[in-house]
Amino acid sequence: MKTSFYLFVLTFRGGDWEDRKTRFAEGAFLDHSFPKTSTSFDELSSYIETLVHEHMTTQAFDELWSLYEMKNE
Repeated sequence: MKTSFYLFVLTFRGGDWEDRKTRFAEGAFLDHSFPKTSTSFDELSSYIETLVHEHMTTQAFDELWSLYEMKNE
């Protein structure tokens, strides 16, 4: 079974704050509305684009999504 994007992202928590993946993970963890069970690029990217959060940027999302897809090949 494919792991949700949220659970994948949480593996980046606690890292170097200079890493935008770490900042994204911390932001997602604190966001109670984050789609925690989603594996859908469209749903997640739409959420990130409408959220406008300083740490959950589209650049960080794209980088994390690429890693997520590689992990789930």
